[in-house]
Amino acid sequence: MDAIVDTKNKTIVSSRVIDAPVHIVFRAFSNAENLKHWWGPAGFTNTISKFDFKPGGAWKFVLHGPDGIDYPNTCEFVEIVEHEKVVFIHHLPVHVFTMTLGFEPIGDKARFTFTMVFEAQGEVERIQQYVVPANEQNFDRLEAFIHQHANSSKHD
Repeated sequence: MDAIVDTKNKTIVSSRVIDAPVHIVFRAFSNAENLKHWWGPAGFTNTISKFDFKPGGAWKFVLHGPDGIDYPNTCEFVEIVEHEKVVFIHHLPVHVFTMTLGFEPIGDKARFTFTMVFEAQGEVERIQQYVVPANEQNFDRLEAFIHQHANSSKHD
């Protein structure tokens, strides 16, 4: 994992080389049935109510925290390039940011990158201590999901 925090440019970049081909990592995100199993930090679960995976499409979900609190999220897909990148805007209620997911082949593995550009100045300083480890946990959950389903055709 690599993390770059750039407060001047309101950006947090987290990445990890995942031991799976790019198409598998892309499918883990692009299919809501797969995504619901791993999206979010450790201890969280998801309820995805809408996942219209196309530019202009909405992604609505609730992260259910281990503390019993529900965190509703609304996102809008901006750009999708299969097996290369997905760009979405995460709207309020809490943080407004543009997220670019990068999928880069490295042999038979994939570098998966989250590039988060926040709208509000000062936001990165306020939340970096939570976001950087949460992104790590998200990558951990993705890897566990992929390895658990390695022999399944669900995500191919």
